Amino acid sequence: MATLNTMSVAFLQKSAVYAWKDRIRREYLFNNRRGKTMDITGLVIFLAIGAVAGWLAGKLMKGGGFGLIGNIVVGIVGAVIGGFVFGMLGISASGFIGSVVTATAGAVLLLFVVDLIKK
Repeated sequence: MATLNTMSVAFLQKSAVYAWKDRIRREYLFNNRRGKTMDITGLVIFLAIGAVAGWLAGKLMKGGGFGLIGNIVVGIVGAVIGGFVFGMLGISASGFIGSVVTATAGAVLLLFVVDLIKK
């Protein structure tokens, strides 16, 4: 009878450990999902960075902008290109200014390639 009782206690201890580990895992996954969605403030900042970067790239490359929507599109595509190129070169930029610099560099590169294709 004592062996059965010892086995039951061991089983309950293992179950408690597994339940505790499962709870920790669920809390970790829940907490890491927090902040991964874009709220309205993040969207406005994202669009503002795209607009500024597109406008700057337009000024640097051909002397004018592309309108609000055009600047946003050029800036967003430029941000993707700039992030890729900066990552390949091992350069990292953080914060609002770093994001604008990265997006502007990518947008300038994008407009340069578009100008080469047009000619």
